[in-house]
Amino acid sequence: MQVPADVDGRELLARFYRALGDPTRLALLEYCAGAERTGTECVAHAGLSQGRVSAHLACLVSCGLVSARRDGRYVFYRVVDPRVAELVATARAMVAEHAESIAACTKVRA
Repeated sequence: MQVPADVDGRELLARFYRALGDPTRLALLEYCAGAERTGTECVAHAGLSQGRVSAHLACLVSCGLVSARRDGRYVFYRVVDPRVAELVATARAMVAEHAESIAACTKVRA
């Protein structure tokens, strides 16, 4: 499917970026890009409550960025598309080049 260049396509693209636009979800994406992780590992990595981490993982699964696989009492999470890790790495490089301006920007909420 190709994303149309109209208002609906831009809304869909913005929704994708909103899924990436949370620090906890970014941390979970980076963590699950390297290897399949259990929910327990994700909670420990994020340092948040199990409920909050589960909500973030559910968002990522719902958006199709992460898959969930149940094995007994454990759920394993992994990034579905390796381009997600590439996208985050590219964004990190861009932010490094523009960190001062981004930090000083008052037009985008923190």
